[in-house]
Amino acid sequence: MCDNPHQNHFAMRIVRPLFALISTLALFSVAAHSQAEPAPPLVLTGGTVVDVSDWGHSAHDIPDAVVVIQGSTILEVGLSDQVPVPKGARIIDCTGKFLIPGLIDGYAGMNSQAQANANLYMGVTTVVARADYQHGFIDTGAHPSPHIYPIDTIGVTDDWSLLARQPEWVSRLREGPHPIELSPQDTARQMADTARLGTRVLLLTPRLTAANSQWIISRAHELGLVTYGIFAATPYRVGVDAGVDALPRMDRYVLGVIPDELQRPLADDPDGSATVTAYDYAEHVSPTDLRLRSYARFLASHRTALVPAFSLYYVNLPDHRNLWKEPAAALLDPARMDHATEPATGDMNYPISSWAHHLPAAAQRWMQADLQKKAAQTSQRLWRINAAIFADLPHYLAGSGADAMGTMPGISLHTELELLVRLGLSPREALAAATNNYALQFGWSELGLIAAGRRADILVLDSDPTANIWNARRISTLILDGEPIDRDPLLHLKK
Repeated sequence: MCDNPHQNHFAMRIVRPLFALISTLALFSVAAHSQAEPAPPLVLTGGTVVDVSDWGHSAHDIPDAVVVIQGSTILEVGLSDQVPVPKGARIIDCTGKFLIPGLIDGYAGMNSQAQANANLYMGVTTVVARADYQHGFIDTGAHPSPHIYPIDTIGVTDDWSLLARQPEWVSRLREGPHPIELSPQDTARQMADTARLGTRVLLLTPRLTAANSQWIISRAHELGLVTYGIFAATPYRVGVDAGVDALPRMDRYVLGVIPDELQRPLADDPDGSATVTAYDYAEHVSPTDLRLRSYARFLASHRTALVPAFSLYYVNLPDHRNLWKEPAAALLDPARMDHATEPATGDMNYPISSWAHHLPAAAQRWMQADLQKKAAQTSQRLWRINAAIFADLPHYLAGSGADAMGTMPGISLHTELELLVRLGLSPREALAAATNNYALQFGWSELGLIAAGRRADILVLDSDPTANIWNARRISTLILDGEPIDRDPLLHLKK
């Protein structure tokens, strides 16, 4: 023992830093060890992997499959006698069950934690999300959340653009009474800037004229961006010829049937009386009209896919269900939805004009019933037109349009699958429209299949969805980014 205080002080000055150095090295060693040993793989055993490749035309399912997942990626998929289960793996027994990729809603909003939870509960693991007055702004902070692939408008002023709140874009994108086209220079900068934000899809809207639409589609493809087209000033045939990737909303792309004399005025009046006349013509075209037959063959002969969003008209069909009876609907607030249905009935409420409130109650009920009848007639006319387009077998992608016009996040993607089957797709083809068709059409090779190298978003189902599309709702296990998610807590949103 040393009694010299100076020697004691000197010793402590040496020992303390040495102890700190040893502790730091130990922490680094633990961290390095933990990085060197990743979490054990997750393995799904015994289930049938459903084949959704080749637009749903292939049926090479894998029975008694082993799916090996490491982190967020699928490592290996195959028969149980061909793929070994790694030692120490976490195992989920899927015997007697069916495995499909997580569902993709290719045209919807995603503006809150409630919507995120509803989507996940219903097995929607990716949302191609749009911001607008119907859908609100995209909530990128929700957790847990589906993967969000943002849509942004391009080439026009738009208060809802993903760039609209950035200082350098506020004045350029301010909409005013009507959207106007941006200059080519501003459009090029807008495209580059929104791509840096993570935008995956550029939406070409009715104000864009043909020359700008053609240039934007070409430039977007050079940058690896997908293009959606909702056209008016640009003829639909021009946009499709230019290579637009997808046409959302069956009530919009029917405009492609109008004759030239109705199309020409839209270049100057894409959202006024000329457009009302054009849509009225398109909506009333006969399914046997030669112009419609020609348009259907044209669509089928090009690479553009259709995203019908039939669900936007689902509640106008005579046999619709009350979607508020779905468990996930309890997460949603009708007051925060665009044109929500009545929770008690599931029917759309069509408000009469303010002046009509002075009429007797019987007259008001008659007027509202008449509005509902007309909405049902519109839905049926659009359905017949789309059935005629389907006869030529264009490619389809599933998108719900939620949460506008009575649609609901997650829930309405399943009504979309039902309606695609009613249109004429097989259940397998409908599943492909909500999964691998996005990889085929857009080159999004990270998703859409249960295959090596794909993202590990997987639904384990209790029954075969290729036998009945309703079985896609019978989710036993939800896996998001390689981790099982307990679905029941998703229904109990923290306020």
